[in-house]
Amino acid sequence: MTAAITVSERAARRIGEILKSEGHGAMLRISVEGGGCSGFQYKFDVDHAKAEDDLVIAREGAVVLVDPASVPFLAGSEVDFVDDLIGASFRVVNPNATASCGCGTSFSI
Repeated sequence: MTAAITVSERAARRIGEILKSEGHGAMLRISVEGGGCSGFQYKFDVDHAKAEDDLVIAREGAVVLVDPASVPFLAGSEVDFVDDLIGASFRVVNPNATASCGCGTSFSI
């Protein structure tokens, strides 16, 4: 399944900053797993290995990996980085989510 998952310019810059400190070949892995207060939650990890079936999103030197099981949950989403009064964090703007929690890391479909 080919899905348009995008990374905003702000997120790409921040991901690039984080990955520089993680060493050569570091990539950001975004996955969806069961849990959280709404049923599913986003997970962000630094990874140094890419699986053959990972979706690879590259922008401005930042490389994001999404495993095939998570792609349908993230189809059409944009990964953004926001820095506001609540704090700085990555946010996934997901058109598939029918509800989400206040922290923005948990959602339901």
